[in-house]
Amino acid sequence: MVISIVSFVILLFCITIHEASHGWAANKLGDPTAMAAGRVTLNPVAHIDLFGTIILPLLLALFHAPVFGWAKPVPVNPRFLKNPRRDGFWISLAGPAANLLAALISLLFILLLKVISPVSTIALLDSMNPSGSLPHGLQPLQGLLIILFELVLINTYLAIFNLIPIYPLDGSGVLEGLLPDRLAEQYSRLRPFGFFIVIIFISFGFLDIIIRPVEFLIRVLIFI
Repeated sequence: MVISIVSFVILLFCITIHEASHGWAANKLGDPTAMAAGRVTLNPVAHIDLFGTIILPLLLALFHAPVFGWAKPVPVNPRFLKNPRRDGFWISLAGPAANLLAALISLLFILLLKVISPVSTIALLDSMNPSGSLPHGLQPLQGLLIILFELVLINTYLAIFNLIPIYPLDGSGVLEGLLPDRLAEQYSRLRPFGFFIVIIFISFGFLDIIIRPVEFLIRVLIFI
């Protein structure tokens, strides 16, 4: 239960980084819409979506499934952008890139703490039991390792999920910015069906197929 709560709180932080980065990139590229709407902030309240940020992540955490979710979309007005397709690429990429950067920094801290206290990783292994309980006599350093580990996993989940090139996920904006004009126009016709495609993608376990090898690699890097 404790691990589930920790995962949920960390998810709020990771989603906040993600959304604020979209708004920050848009503002840097000339669109002040998100800034004016108060979305370029690390206050999670500004980004919360009732289902995607609260209900779904809590359910996933309670059932010990990989925790991910989404927030309210950051408003972007293409009229303020000099090159909407090119700038849209960078705005879309900013969120997943911020999550990957946060995951990498957290992973580097874990590897540093392993050098300082090699036995502290035992707390990570103990916290992964089905009950999600923490080991008795948990030391501050071990608790920090658990938080950093969750930061690595959840930021990685969010980055991978959002980079899937299906509307309305960020990957669609990234792909649209890379395609030639004609192909981009044809690809954009999938926009009305995007949400249903995402549901099918998740329901048939395709997301799990993508995430599990990455999670395995992270665990290898930490526990070898």
